[in-house]
Amino acid sequence: MAVDYTVIVVYLAGMLAMGWWGMRRAKSKAEFLVAGRRLGPWMYSGTMAAIVLGGASTIGGVGLGYQYGLSGAWMVFTIGLGLLALSVFFSARIARLKVYTVSEMLDLRYGGRAGVISGVVMWAYTLMLAVTSTIAYATIFDVLFDLNRTVAIIIGGAIVVAYSTLGGMWSITLTDMVQFVVKTIGVLLLLLPIAVVKAGGFGEMKAKLPTEYFDPLGVGGETIFTYVLIYTFGMLIGQDIWQRVFTARSDKVARYGGTVAGTYCLVYAIAGAVIGTAAKVMYPKLPSADAAFATIVKDELPMGVRGLVLAAALAAVMSTSSGALIACATVANNDIWSRLRGAVGKPAGEEHDEVKGNRAFILVMGVAVIVIAIALNDVVEALTVAYNLLVGGLLVPILGGLLWRRGTAPGALAAVVAGGLSVIGLMWWYGILANEPVYYGLLTSLAVYVVVSLATRPTDARVLAAWRERLAGRGAEPGAEQPVAEPAPTPQ
Repeated sequence: MAVDYTVIVVYLAGMLAMGWWGMRRAKSKAEFLVAGRRLGPWMYSGTMAAIVLGGASTIGGVGLGYQYGLSGAWMVFTIGLGLLALSVFFSARIARLKVYTVSEMLDLRYGGRAGVISGVVMWAYTLMLAVTSTIAYATIFDVLFDLNRTVAIIIGGAIVVAYSTLGGMWSITLTDMVQFVVKTIGVLLLLLPIAVVKAGGFGEMKAKLPTEYFDPLGVGGETIFTYVLIYTFGMLIGQDIWQRVFTARSDKVARYGGTVAGTYCLVYAIAGAVIGTAAKVMYPKLPSADAAFATIVKDELPMGVRGLVLAAALAAVMSTSSGALIACATVANNDIWSRLRGAVGKPAGEEHDEVKGNRAFILVMGVAVIVIAIALNDVVEALTVAYNLLVGGLLVPILGGLLWRRGTAPGALAAVVAGGLSVIGLMWWYGILANEPVYYGLLTSLAVYVVVSLATRPTDARVLAAWRERLAGRGAEPGAEQPVAEPAPTPQ
């Protein structure tokens, strides 16, 4: 496998080189965290597709195809639907806000009172997302080099932490573009047709597999509905996704570039399911569905091509891992730590110091992610907890703030707390992998948000006016003091 090893080593060295290049470019907070808000449609589309299509979408998507056939595409398909919905309906407004985090958006909308708790919830989500992505290195490096699980996690995690710490979003953007190209060539243009041919073509696949493998709804209606709740809605509100929206050069780039990326996700979903279905024909008795990707790559692909496809899998994991890591560090520094130490913003002359601070947080969070990944075994449970908390706690106040003028800060805070606690309690009662926690948690959050908002004083008119100005792209620059709701004067 000398040729395959060479392909992988060159790829990893390239990632580190781009991290070094990004370090020379990221000289301000905006450059470091959101690539200077300067990405055009080509780079924006590629990086957005790269971050949402991670190891779960690649290795897990093929595994679902192996287990359920073509209907195994639904998990990744709902991710694509979520990205399309975000891009078409919300991305232009989000890009015009010129903020850095979801919690800053909540502060703007509700008057500076809703960001702290939401920041903690978002931090927990991005941390678990980064951890689960980092664990996936063990699977890939095991196939490549037969490495010990802990060593594999340390090597993969260290490379991602290194280039992310060096150049921030610029490094991640550049590496994501390479990863997008590698995934497209490796999975769509090479693995997909080779797998179908090796399985004997679609006619042979239909002849050898049960008919339910070709039923579009074979995975089950309830499962599809749960995917929509968790992944489609999760795409609408995740910090890792919003931080990429903030990199767009304009609201048009955010809308149209995101639409292209979402469409690409739909194609990727179908490709993964087809590859998994082909693997079922060739290897009908694998011990685990998630082993389908590695098995078909290792046994069926020629030398060199095998290395490129494994690099594609590595690219999928690294893009999600780096995106989640910078999102986690951004929230920890800007939404939690800065508030705890009483910071209210820094003058423009201290921008370079902010780069150093954010770089330090990426390094610290990266080390924490690697340590947790080594200690954690159940990836599915960790990811489920993260998405349940995100959707159950934050979906309603975020979309409510964007769509409902009457929503208030007390309503938003109550929704975050009630939804989050409901999800935690219901996961304890029904089990972490049950569907009920996210169903009932979301309903609880919605009910509390509406009732408390209607029962409390409407948001201050100045706050709403400033919010509308920012939505229109005419508001104050980030870091400027924003109006805070004050009690109405007592009638004389």
